[in-house]
Amino acid sequence: GITQPREYQSDVDLFSRPNGVSVPLLSQKDIDKIASTENIVSVRPTYSITAKYITRENSKKYTVDVESYDSGVTQEVIAGNLPPLRSTINNNQIVLPEVYVSKLEFKDAADAIGKKVTLHQERESAPTAAELQAALAQGADAVTRLTAKQVNDVTLDVVAVTGRSATAIQASNNVQVSQDIAKEMSDFTNKGTPGFEKYLIVAASVKDGVDPASVKEVLLKEGYGVQTAKDLQSLLFTIVNILQGIVFGFGILALITSVFGIINTQYISVLERTREIGLMKALGMRGRHVSRLFQFEAAWIGFLGGTLGAIIALVSGTIMNPYITKWLSLGDGNYLLVFQPIPIVLLVVSLTVIAMLSGVLPARKAAKLDPIEALRTE
Repeated sequence: GITQPREYQSDVDLFSRPNGVSVPLLSQKDIDKIASTENIVSVRPTYSITAKYITRENSKKYTVDVESYDSGVTQEVIAGNLPPLRSTINNNQIVLPEVYVSKLEFKDAADAIGKKVTLHQERESAPTAAELQAALAQGADAVTRLTAKQVNDVTLDVVAVTGRSATAIQASNNVQVSQDIAKEMSDFTNKGTPGFEKYLIVAASVKDGVDPASVKEVLLKEGYGVQTAKDLQSLLFTIVNILQGIVFGFGILALITSVFGIINTQYISVLERTREIGLMKALGMRGRHVSRLFQFEAAWIGFLGGTLGAIIALVSGTIMNPYITKWLSLGDGNYLLVFQPIPIVLLVVSLTVIAMLSGVLPARKAAKLDPIEALRTE
């Protein structure tokens, strides 16, 4: 689940556990090199932003994680409005996760829209030797001011409140700011450190119609670690494929059961209609015609069962889709159960053909019946 924000305490230091993995940072030179790669249209650094807390007027302070707004991802909007895809928010705007609505004492998500919140940053001063010498010459007060913690308060308007999408692999309660504000906050945190203007991750967009995998191969040869959106979603695709495999397996079992059910039904039909078959053959009906009659009956069973099943699935799925969407928080217009006419028609036709093939053996038995013996049957 989502980790709830904690109330900020100035006398408590938070510890981030290292994962023991060292990754080289990207410089502006690397970004320029990536941007010059063929078929790449834009490159956006992912800024490392550290903020002490988020607050608003007359409200408590809460710990916060900040990230730049990703214009290429569709988000679950609870209140307010986000710009269209490939467009970003303004520099005076912030996107607030739903978990902060009650923390910052808004009545509800809609009440937060248009209200101001403040992100607070602090950093230790790192004066140069020359600056210290100059401050010492001016006195103790000048030294105190020079060595005091530097603060940066960024006040922004809430443009939207977002919730967690059911398709999200990992829960997040990061607030989102524009790319420019993200850079300013990152520069404030990292100025004077080895991480200044260095980036762990950059996001690159390719031209429409170009396979990202081909661009990935080029960047891999340049020595960069690259993952496409498909790579990042591989876990989700794996889960979906496993579920589809399970459903397919049950479908095969149901199909096998149905085949034996049709064979059994047709054999019983042949036994019950033995005298009728004998009469038809005595009146001149050929064996192949008798066989075809039973095959058509089997095909009708398959067609009727497939059609009724498709209708029931379509009606029940259409009724259930809105409830499933609401339960899983998929967002308006997004449905888990999608019905397409062509696959449904192909399924019904396939079931009809399979049922017809299932009736071959009973039909052959009926075709080979001796009319005299059949007429003697009680």
